[in-house]
Formats: sequence, C-alpha cells, structure tokens
Amino acid sequence: MKTQVVIIGSGPAGLLLGQLLHRQGIDSVILDRVTPDYILGRIRAGVIENGFARLMREAGAAARMTAEGEVHDAVEIAVHGVYHKIDLAALTGGATVTVYGQTEITQDLMQARAAAGLPGFYGAENVRPHDMTTDHPYVTFEKDGVTHRIDCDYIAGCDGFHGVCRPSIPKHKIREYERVYPFGWLGLLADTPPVNYELIYAKSDRGFALCSKRSARRSRYYLQVPLAEKLEDWSDDRFWEELKRRLPADAAARLVTGPSLEKSIAPLRSFVAEPLQYGRMFLVGDAGHIVPPTGAKGLNLAASDVNTLYRILTKVYGQGRTDLLARYSEICLRRVWNGVRFSWWMTDMLHHFERDSMEDKIRDSELDFFLATPDRRRILAEQYVGLPYEEIE
Repeated sequence: MKTQVVIIGSGPAGLLLGQLLHRQGIDSVILDRVTPDYILGRIRAGVIENGFARLMREAGAAARMTAEGEVHDAVEIAVHGVYHKIDLAALTGGATVTVYGQTEITQDLMQARAAAGLPGFYGAENVRPHDMTTDHPYVTFEKDGVTHRIDCDYIAGCDGFHGVCRPSIPKHKIREYERVYPFGWLGLLADTPPVNYELIYAKSDRGFALCSKRSARRSRYYLQVPLAEKLEDWSDDRFWEELKRRLPADAAARLVTGPSLEKSIAPLRSFVAEPLQYGRMFLVGDAGHIVPPTGAKGLNLAASDVNTLYRILTKVYGQGRTDLLARYSEICLRRVWNGVRFSWWMTDMLHHFERDSMEDKIRDSELDFFLATPDRRRILAEQYVGLPYEEIE
C-alpha cells in the first residue's frame, strides 16, 4: 500500500490534519490502535480558540460546532468568593472562545472522513514508523494477524503522549523537558445545567475548582486534589459538597447536582520535546507537548501544529517547497513554549502548592496584581483567546 501521508493517531489532531489535506488533494491513511468507540468515549477539553474554529470550517466539518457551540466573550475568576470578570472581547478587540466538547469535534471529523470515503485502520497493532530520515519512509502494523506496510512521503505522529512516534526517535536526537505538578484534577461530568454561563475559575483556601461545561445541559467540574487521592474515595455526594465549599456563595446556592456520567483524576504536567521533527516524521499535539489544562491550551496547541504542518505540506505538494519542511519544529515550538508558559502561570497563580508558605503568598499577590486593572487583565485575556497563527514564511 502507498499513500502520501501516514497519520498515526485518530484523535482530533490526526483527523483534522487528514481532512485538511484531503481538501487540498493530498492523500492520507490514518492508523489507530484502538476503536472509534473507545476514542469517542474519552472526555477531554472543550474550550476552542478562534484559530481552531477556523480550521474546522476550512476542513468542512464545522456545521454542528457552528450550530451548537457556545461563543463566550468572558470568563470569571473567583478569588476567595469575590468575582473578577475577564472580559475577553472588550480586552482583545472582539476575540472570543467557543465551548464545544472535544468528543463532539472528534465525532464531526470522523463523520467527515467517512463521508469522503478516506482510508483508515482501527485496531492496528504494533504500529511502527521506519526510515524516517530517508526519502522513502514507511509504516508497518498488524491487523487481524496480518502484517501490513504503507509506503509514504511523510509521517504525522498524532498518537499522543504515550504513542509510538516520539519513542521511535533516537534518544540522542531529541531532548525532553518536563515538570510534574504535586496535585491532580478530579473531574466530574454530569447531565446537569451549568452553574454559570461563563466558566468560573475559583481559588479558595480549600484549593482550586473549575466550573466548565460541554453544553447548556451538560456540565464539567474539576477539583484540585493531592496526587495520592483515590477515585473510589470520592462519591458523587462528596464531590458536590466539596465543590460548593470552594465556590462563591451565590454559585454554590444555585449549583444543580446529579449522578456523574464520568469521574476521573488526571495528573497535571508540563512536557515539551525538542525538536518536533525527525527527518520526514513530524510530532503533532500531545505526541510532542503536554500542558496542564488550566489555560485551555492543550487541544488548541495541537490545532496550531496541524495548521503549520498542513500549510507546509500544501506548499510542498503544490509548489515543490520542500525547503519549508525544516521550519515545522521552529514555528510550532515558539507557540508551544508560549502556551506552556501561560498554562504554567495560570496553574501557579490559581492553585495551592504548599499552604501558607512564602511562595504561596507570592502567588496570591501575583494573582491580585494581574486582576487589579484592565491593562493587566488584558495580558491574561490575549493569551486565553489565543495568539494569531504564525505564517510559515
């Protein structure tokens, strides 16, 4: 089998890249070790920057997002029960974000790929990229006990933090930077109306909480918890009661509770691999970088990687501009490190690390400083809505 681009991983990054390439007449095959149902069962982020939304429209997969996604022009930061509105639109000249679940994005892109009749293999085992530094890379995998080989021009590693692409790069050719935070997020998804239209980031003496949403009828809430916490120790009732204690009184009073649809504890980490390219293989999204979810940047950084790779490959195939391939990592990493810095900053200011330490007091002071005036809040707002994508030349 032969194609132009093999995409390893069929999360939103891989599917979006495949759909964008297809609309430029560039062939791709997508491989994934798990099933579509498993992928659609993963609960992930849902705050979408305008750049991501534009890519979905460019991919021809934005109809449902446009109809059902909620456009938000502000977020609330509550500090010890006091609200501070971050008016995104007013502070950035009209920029907004859209709340639309990652599961919905993935489903829309899967349907678009299926409608176009584009090839893919789910349940692909032992996927391995080969000869990435040559002009003739290829990928092997096993399916139903049969070994397959796909020859290609380029490989896109969209297979996440635990995928096979990054470990396929020789250790002396890549450097990894990592910080693991001393706490995680306990998340609960419920079919209950959100406590607030705008997202609420809450800092209290009991720890951080986030009131998010997936739709007008489905809510997603998070609590900062120690890494040693066990999920089985958190009943729904315990979760709801602790959330109320961390929210402003008016939000706690109107909180609608209900049985959880999903509950999990996610550790928080910052991670970056450099470079994001090895020969003709490109790392995209979580395969090359991870950020804590506080700044809503993980999925959006993956989209910016997709944008860069898609535009480079379009020029490669349309104009023979192979010189642009070497710019992929350089362009992506500038935005990645900015997203890592912003996510680190937000996480640092809004969470407790060591209670009543000097460092914790400085974090409180820094948060107070940036919430004090519109000019300082603008710094936060510009990062939150997402900086413009960088041109490839």
